[in-house]
Amino acid sequence: MKKFLNEMNQITECTEFPVKFNEVDSLGIVWHGHYVRYFEDGREAFGEKYALRYLDVFEAGYTAPVVNIQLDYKRPLRYGDRVKVATTFVDDLAAKIRFNYVLSNPATGEVIATGSSVQVFLDKKTALLQLTTPAFFSEWKKQHLHNHL
Repeated sequence: MKKFLNEMNQITECTEFPVKFNEVDSLGIVWHGHYVRYFEDGREAFGEKYALRYLDVFEAGYTAPVVNIQLDYKRPLRYGDRVKVATTFVDDLAAKIRFNYVLSNPATGEVIATGSSVQVFLDKKTALLQLTTPAFFSEWKKQHLHNHL
């Protein structure tokens, strides 16, 4: 199966799910904090498809905490809506994992929110920041990005 790679050497994975009742406020609008969780759902779907799950990172000897989240709200989601999360891996020369996100309403096509996240690598034994890209991540990039250019 050929991956979607755009001209900027990025891979995008999409997932879609319904807005749940427990995610909305008394007005039926999704509480703002859940949008960050939707980003997490997108990262999980991406990781499952492209073997970059949190457990894959951990088994390679690292953790990858999120150190930055950026989120721009455009329109509200409501109970009964579905949300589509497009998660795009952005290649970076630094020892970081970067993702961009677009949340949209698949029924209307409206963009709900956009954002990004940055994760860094910590050695799971010493909790020290890895300033160079771990070998497993370089290999992952070769397999999923660079061989398809």
